[in-house]
Amino acid sequence: VQLVESGGGSVEAGGTLTLSCVTSGFAFEDYAMAWFRRVPGGEREGVSCISTNGLVPYYRPSVKGRFTISRDNVNKRVYLKMDKIRPEDTAIYYCAAQRRVLLGCSFTPGGNDYQYWGQGIQVTVSS
Repeated sequence: VQLVESGGGSVEAGGTLTLSCVTSGFAFEDYAMAWFRRVPGGEREGVSCISTNGLVPYYRPSVKGRFTISRDNVNKRVYLKMDKIRPEDTAIYYCAAQRRVLLGCSFTPGGNDYQYWGQGIQVTVSS
């Protein structure tokens, strides 16, 4: 199983950054996908998730209206487009997968109910 994030880097506040996660080794279409993030010294927190069919997204309140999650079940990829990005969005971002039977997606604090994880990628937002 592999999940590999890309697209991170440095951006000025108010700008746009799009993260990508390429996956392999599991039945992508049977897994809800999510993005988590962790700031130095902080807990890992869920940012956004998306259902297996890509029709049911969920966002944490602080990013709703600014971030957009999407997925490509043919190419087994998930994306996070971050618009109007803020300094407080600075973190390491992780792609994660959760085996789902029911439609929808969710995440518990820390994401311990997600089975597969990427290595993470740094996003730094300057003011």
